[in-house]
Amino acid sequence: MLDLPPLARFGDRVATGLLDVTSDPAALDSTGFWAVCADYEGRLTCARFREVREEPVPAPRPGGWRGPTAGDWTSSLDHAMYTAGVRRIREHIAAGEVYQVNLCRVLSAPIASDADVDALTALLARGNPAPYAGTIRLPEHGVEIATASPELFLRRDGRVVESGPIKGTGRTEADLLEKDYAENVMIVDLVRNDIGRVCATGSVTVPDLCAAEKHPGLVHLVSTVRGELRAEAGWPELLAATFPAGSITGAPKSSALRIIDALETAPRGPYCGGLGWVDADRGVGELAVGIRTFWIDRAAGVLRFGAGAGITWGSDPEGEWHETELKAARLLAIASGEHQDCGPG
Repeated sequence: MLDLPPLARFGDRVATGLLDVTSDPAALDSTGFWAVCADYEGRLTCARFREVREEPVPAPRPGGWRGPTAGDWTSSLDHAMYTAGVRRIREHIAAGEVYQVNLCRVLSAPIASDADVDALTALLARGNPAPYAGTIRLPEHGVEIATASPELFLRRDGRVVESGPIKGTGRTEADLLEKDYAENVMIVDLVRNDIGRVCATGSVTVPDLCAAEKHPGLVHLVSTVRGELRAEAGWPELLAATFPAGSITGAPKSSALRIIDALETAPRGPYCGGLGWVDADRGVGELAVGIRTFWIDRAAGVLRFGAGAGITWGSDPEGEWHETELKAARLLAIASGEHQDCGPG
């Protein structure tokens, strides 16, 4: 394993000079610049850095990233298991237990001991540009992540908070189905309720509903939910009210979480968690939903990546499997060195 210094990179913002690491979310309301990784299972890592500067993502270096070969990837749920899971979720829906569940699988492949997630971030920045792309590299704390997330989990500017749930995916806008729009509206309602727990009464609004947004290789439906935090609420209360994100769990959230726990066979880790930064001095921050995200599991010697789909009564098991394939294909090709560089942006 390389002796890699701690680093956090979010777009053109780079943080170096690690000061301290904590699992206490109250630190995000204190002082300093923090990189944040919240695993889906609840582990929180907040790392405060001394220096923050603007710097473009470096160009990929020849040989800088040695990823797995395309044929090395294995899935925690194979085709038969995943489609069976979709059918089981439809049974739960028919029984009135839940309206929607996000069913995910984790893909893994062996990785070289000297692999550096920041080198992978350089490839992702050119092969799959994303609004919330970045690196969190804290090897001694078990956090090595490269994300190309397109989805806003939480943005905070003073007392104003915003979320941008994604639900509905197709190769083109014409591929989006009625089921995709229904899925998005369900999750928007859930996010409104989550944010409403810590926001002033009457302040929660939905400025955008089901807007089609283009990303490399696919199109998503994206909505915006906004509110004003109550005076006594800070990051601990906001995270407690909203985590994990509704778009990667389902509705009602409590029922969806129970069903996910029964059907999924591998922990999601940073995938479907919250990844980003908080500038406590300025009272601003931005956390993405940890989708389109790679992470290194040093103990197992593997690179991991997650893919999932939202399952509703209108879901077709084969169609949902193919949606996870669509979401993963381009990114796995980049990590395996089989996707051509398309240039920045």
